[in-house]
Amino acid sequence: MRQIAVYAIGGNALSSPSGDDVQQTSHVLARVMSDVVDLLEGGWGVILTHGNGPQVGHLLAMDADQSQDMDSWVAATQGMIGHSLSINLDSILLRRRRPERTAVVLTRVEVNEADRGFQYPTKPVGPVLSNDVVMTADWDIAETVLGPRRVVASPLPMRVLDLQVIQKLVELKAVVICGGGGGIPVVKKKNHFVGVPAVIDKDRLSSLLAIELQADALIISTAIDGVKTGFGSVSETSHTHLTIDQCEQFLAEGEFPAGSMGPKIGSLMEASLHNPKCKAVLCQPGDALKALRGEAGTTIHQ
Repeated sequence: MRQIAVYAIGGNALSSPSGDDVQQTSHVLARVMSDVVDLLEGGWGVILTHGNGPQVGHLLAMDADQSQDMDSWVAATQGMIGHSLSINLDSILLRRRRPERTAVVLTRVEVNEADRGFQYPTKPVGPVLSNDVVMTADWDIAETVLGPRRVVASPLPMRVLDLQVIQKLVELKAVVICGGGGGIPVVKKKNHFVGVPAVIDKDRLSSLLAIELQADALIISTAIDGVKTGFGSVSETSHTHLTIDQCEQFLAEGEFPAGSMGPKIGSLMEASLHNPKCKAVLCQPGDALKALRGEAGTTIHQ
């Protein structure tokens, strides 16, 4: 039976937030595609998840009064990014005469309506708001370093509604592209589901997928080559291996901020905790196979 890897791609690897660094974006995406092909040629099945921060921000900026529901914009970016990844990867697979093809799954994720995140929304979305919008909009708004922005909840994912579909596609040896932007957040209301204005963390969702699918690896690709403590200081230290206990200690010491490395470390810890056989690694794009062999990146284990 094939080993299965959940590979998480950051949104900034797919589109520069400013839109002016196309060359760098293309370079990073090429390394991601190289990772996927390397994994396939190594006999792995691959599930790709991806961020959507820059892309959903662009769409919200175009929707001046943000009349479109937030969950619909997440769905839209899943389609846009999924199509882009799919057509690129299928073209590469065709040129390499590989048998696999891609499948894009619009992925809905159930969250808890009572999640604390809905009481205290903190996730900035969309553009900086004008004074008129701040005074009239019926949103939660917070002052950020850029200026006033809308904030929404970032609840924990509970259940992937499309899990069985994803699992069946993996069995059919498709490269499955799913969980874009952390998934489309929905809550259950008696006997039906309703979309909610929220953003689920992409890495948390990737970890849940890895756990539910009993994946053999969770790979979180990011801009740095591994986990570091004392980041940016004279005492900066790179780690090739970290235990869950060490991660908990560093989290308590504030080494991994909630707005950057915290969710990535927490997601890798969860995957390793629930399935000790799962290789939980963080690496930069292009280093996936080396990271799985322990030759690059950081491995988190019990």
